[in-house]
Amino acid sequence: MAGHIQDRWYKTSIVLDGKTTKVKSDRHGAGVRYRARYVGPDGTEKSKSFPDGQKRLAEKWLSGIEADMKRGQYIDPHAGRLTVRQHAERWLASLTMDPGTFVSTETRIRLHVLPHLGTRSLDSLRPIHLREWLRKLQDGGLAPACQRVIFANLNAMMTAAVDDRLIPHNPCRSSSVKAPTLEARRIVPWQPERVLVVRSALPERYRAMVDLAGGCGMRQGEVLGLAVDDVDFAAGVVHVVRQVKLIAGRQVFALPKGGKTRTVPLPESVVRSLEHHIGQQPPTGVSLPWRSVDGPEVTASVLFRNIEGRAVNRVTFNRVAWRPALDAAGVPRGRENGMHALRHFYSSVLLDAGESVKALSEYLGHHDPGFTLRTYTHLMPGSEKRTREAVSRAFGDGPKSDDGPMTAQGA
Repeated sequence: MAGHIQDRWYKTSIVLDGKTTKVKSDRHGAGVRYRARYVGPDGTEKSKSFPDGQKRLAEKWLSGIEADMKRGQYIDPHAGRLTVRQHAERWLASLTMDPGTFVSTETRIRLHVLPHLGTRSLDSLRPIHLREWLRKLQDGGLAPACQRVIFANLNAMMTAAVDDRLIPHNPCRSSSVKAPTLEARRIVPWQPERVLVVRSALPERYRAMVDLAGGCGMRQGEVLGLAVDDVDFAAGVVHVVRQVKLIAGRQVFALPKGGKTRTVPLPESVVRSLEHHIGQQPPTGVSLPWRSVDGPEVTASVLFRNIEGRAVNRVTFNRVAWRPALDAAGVPRGRENGMHALRHFYSSVLLDAGESVKALSEYLGHHDPGFTLRTYTHLMPGSEKRTREAVSRAFGDGPKSDDGPMTAQGA
């Protein structure tokens, strides 16, 4: 057995003949009686106290400690005394993620986790506390999608606590703790008429943004970060290698979402739009920090700039250009009608034309074709429609003689 059990109610005394005997100590009858002691892997002594009548329980606890050490599953009983706030600070300081993602993660933990759970010790956190916390998020009016991201951040933080041997189990993974359920939402893509009306309502300097988003499936930040050198007019492709993103309200250049660059076909209609735009607004160099607000400054000849000649700030663009264009076109404001709607339009056009989900996923820059399929499966032509069209193509305008499927059936 690892360590030993100390009986604090008795002490060993040596009598005259050299033999030992137990005599009552000064603490006899007062306080907890047994103290289970052992030396941990770090070389320091650990202990746990047990009351009178629980010596067998103390021995069982020490046996469990010994078994955990042998299996490599030992956890310091005192490690879990860290508060959620203390662990969160250490966890955040250890992250090596994208700076923009880090800022968002830190903000969610600070605003939505620590005010409710920050003072609790890690080893005291139970599923009931998480269920109550999730209910508070729901009652606070947060969107289900936002609740899920916050829960995912806490789950990652608690998984790290398990990996760091601070606690044995992650309470976020209890069967009674459920991540917020997303509302079922079917994407309804814009019709071409709506795209054109909104485009015409934008200031002329921004109209080609609609052509790139709706004709190449680019995200808003990717459109804002597109440089003239990224467009290969001769090969008919666009190299999506950069975006303009906001970190704590400040603009930076960064790789596209997920750090995934890609090459997208450039339709002839978009070529004409870009050529006209470049003629009216010749690209000039814009300098921004790379990846983080204190990153090295890089310069790119972006296609779109604001009136002052600087990189377009998406928040300002949405407020002074995009939303007024929606109003002028009679399109309701809302998340579903943000500039991202043009990517949905692009996806619906390609799927309706028979493009494969794999190719569409690559053009959109998705990490997994399965995600593309789940998002847009309802936009794919139905099997009945494909069957009718396939048979119609096979028979053309119909049988020209008595030879055909009906004749074969009757034979």
